[in-house]
Amino acid sequence: MTPETENRSSWIDVSVPLTDNMVSWPDDPPVRVERIEDLERGDGHNLSLLSMSSHSGTHIDAPAHFFTSGVTVDKIALGNLIGLARVIEISDSESVKPAELKAYRFRKGERILFKTCNSRLWRDKNAFNKEFVYLTVETAICLVEHRVSLIGVDYLSVGSEGHDGSEVHRILLGAGITIIEGLDLSDTKMGRYDLICLPLKIQNGDGAPARVILRPRH
Repeated sequence: MTPETENRSSWIDVSVPLTDNMVSWPDDPPVRVERIEDLERGDGHNLSLLSMSSHSGTHIDAPAHFFTSGVTVDKIALGNLIGLARVIEISDSESVKPAELKAYRFRKGERILFKTCNSRLWRDKNAFNKEFVYLTVETAICLVEHRVSLIGVDYLSVGSEGHDGSEVHRILLGAGITIIEGLDLSDTKMGRYDLICLPLKIQNGDGAPARVILRPRH
């Protein structure tokens, strides 16, 4: 394999590392990664204790997150989470609005990942930023009308921290659109990619941390 071929086939990890006390949604339990057995302390092996919410770091929102009878994370069809995806760069620093999406022609079943200025917010690993770019209610409705199958955003929520945030979730999840939150798209460019997103298989889970990788399509 030549270096050029290897580069074309390389995968980009767009997951945020899970670290102790990393940035999390306000009022959610903090992420804890504690080494409870340690070779350097003379223990026979290394062993860590993990404690976090099901919506920590890069994660999936299942319909059960907002609907009592919604599909749980262990029942989400894997076909939704693996396949062709498109990264779209958003210039608006406040929100993703329908007006900016008019330049794109969405197709039924498409997977759309929104790259915004949010991705650089991950450089501050501890402080939650309330001014992140979010999807408006009108944009959520637009995506439902175009019948996309999956969307991904590069901060901890598709909706704002305000009152419309829950409504954005309900519109998307109620239409069967899979949501990935907490992506870091800093190292990606606008274009088409192979997507693999595998959340933890939490029985009856409302969401789950996930490892998400992309491979450029040429």
